[in-house]
Amino acid sequence: MTEPLPLSHSDGLLDRDLSILAFNERVLDWAHRPDVPVLERLRYLCIVSSNVDEFFEVRAEPHVMACLQDITSGAYNAKSLQDIADRTNAMVARQYALYNDDLLPALERKGYRILSHGERNAEQRQWVRSYFHREVQPLLVPVGLDPAHPFPQVANKSLNFIVQLSGKDAFGRSNEIAIVKVPRVLSRLIPLPPRVCGGSTAYVLLSSVIRAHLSELFPGRVVGQFSQFRVTRHSDLAVDEDEIANLRMALRQGLQHRHYGQAVRLEVSANCAPRLSEFLRKEFRLPEASVFRVNGPVNLVRLMQLIDLINAPDLLFPPYQASFPAQLPQQGSIFGRLKQGDVLIHQPFESFDGVLAFLKEAVMDPHVLAIKQTIYRAGSDTTMMDLLREAVRRGKEVTAVVELKARFDEEANINWAEQLESIGAQVVYGIVGLKTHAKMLLVTRREGRYLRRYGHLSTGNYNRRTASLYTDISCLTADADITSDMDQLFGHLASQSDLPKMKRLLVAPFQLHASMMARIQAVGQAAARGQFARIVIKINALTDVPLIEALLHAGQQGAKIDLIVRGACMLPAGVAGVSENIRVRSVIGRFLEHSRVFYFCADQDESVFLSSADWMSRNMMRRIELAWPVLDPVLRQRIIDECLIAYLHDGRDAWDLSSDGQYHRVGLIKPGASAQQALMHRHSGISQER
Repeated sequence: MTEPLPLSHSDGLLDRDLSILAFNERVLDWAHRPDVPVLERLRYLCIVSSNVDEFFEVRAEPHVMACLQDITSGAYNAKSLQDIADRTNAMVARQYALYNDDLLPALERKGYRILSHGERNAEQRQWVRSYFHREVQPLLVPVGLDPAHPFPQVANKSLNFIVQLSGKDAFGRSNEIAIVKVPRVLSRLIPLPPRVCGGSTAYVLLSSVIRAHLSELFPGRVVGQFSQFRVTRHSDLAVDEDEIANLRMALRQGLQHRHYGQAVRLEVSANCAPRLSEFLRKEFRLPEASVFRVNGPVNLVRLMQLIDLINAPDLLFPPYQASFPAQLPQQGSIFGRLKQGDVLIHQPFESFDGVLAFLKEAVMDPHVLAIKQTIYRAGSDTTMMDLLREAVRRGKEVTAVVELKARFDEEANINWAEQLESIGAQVVYGIVGLKTHAKMLLVTRREGRYLRRYGHLSTGNYNRRTASLYTDISCLTADADITSDMDQLFGHLASQSDLPKMKRLLVAPFQLHASMMARIQAVGQAAARGQFARIVIKINALTDVPLIEALLHAGQQGAKIDLIVRGACMLPAGVAGVSENIRVRSVIGRFLEHSRVFYFCADQDESVFLSSADWMSRNMMRRIELAWPVLDPVLRQRIIDECLIAYLHDGRDAWDLSSDGQYHRVGLIKPGASAQQALMHRHSGISQER
């Protein structure tokens, strides 16, 4: 059970930012589960820390600024920051208690220890001292603060120490405060050699190594109180696209300053002296609510390295091998298969290799003339880049719509764009002011006297790594109307000409929002007439107020509505007279839920859409997004079964939002079936039968 989510302002909706934090509390629950392997529990702990970092980098700045300006009303004010701080402090306390009291002892029982200075024996201390002098000290430049040595620039989320000194410096002055910045190139987790561990496995944290040798950085001075600290900065890049000539160059320049944006959070050690924490708070110009004391390393995210260092498969989930998509031929032409009908791939239960096989066939086929693709978060894997490069080499027309403003992937996408341009591909960056979040790949092939198109649409990114970690739906199609719409949309993105009327696709910011509103209203009207009326929506976030209000109204008309919302949800569920016909649940499993599925049924009119878009204002109004209908009745039923019914009946990994604003995990007393486990079993069975 989680803490209640307060209402947002006076509109009766739940608070968006606290709902995001509540999602991370549900993720943290996996780190507490004793039936989860210990390294996977550590992974969930690190994921939560990473998510909270991003929350502060993206969402906290207006709350902090409002508090500093003593604003007392509106969405952002001193109380809103305090609410975030209270919720975060409670979660952080749980994280560190779990780390110190549960995970570290559990790892020690398995033969793996992280040794503090006090736990290291003489031989281990000597090795650490040698390591410090050899690998660490040469890279450290302690800065004693005085008028000629101002407070140094501290990068976003970097490890640092603040030190109080007594005695005089080399010039007879008593500058009391020094700062030690720790370079990012230094490994945060250091394995001790077996010869000093008696054959066991042990590690030391870099912060512990530096802490044990701080006095050696200040010869002639006496080190008094000290603390590690980390500052989180606002990191959402903002460029005025109307005022720049080259978006790529402007973003590359902006990336250089991202690490030094407005400070929004300060983390210090739990035992940091108030004088030192107050000195840092004032230096970073932060309100008191932005200071967090932690009982351990200030960056738990870096402990993800431990999962890679420990070679112990029994401490991890059993490996899952995704099956090759059952609808695709492993031998023979995918183009030939698509002439028979559409193909759905349910990732990660089915492999992303099916999508790569489609692209590879297009690249190698001499009859393929053109390939067009959107790129949002492609990741570091070069397989797709290599295929596009080969397509250019073979003389095909390759067009890539690269979204340069994909948050925290800007640099990777800039590199993709530059590499593609360097080999002769046509690269465009979409529409000024709108992120291109739609995921589509279009192949044009000559077949006799005619050109025929084959398309791929997806709820997720063209990213091989995340395709093995996120649940998404890929759709391969040769449908003439859908592929014609895709071609028109690519033309719109490249030429910025008017978008023609779409036959099948719903495109944001043009028709998608209005179409969803109309379909909700149609279901509500059917309910008011006493007809069957049902809505089931599976998305990652629900924060768009007009869509929420439409859902509330349809529910009040009698429509039965189920919302499977992984993360932030501002709609209050099950409130008498308001939303008693609406159920909200969140499913948190081994894989990150990412697919978006929209189901509407008004009397005999049933429709299912897949989409790249969440139900957020930014997706509906400030992005190029897609939704497309699942036309084949067999595939439509498969989507209903695998993406909706399975999750509505999940009795292990689901959380239901109750009328009091709390999320309650189902199956705590008597666990039922897990939707993800059932899908893993189903598709691994398909794989074994092939």
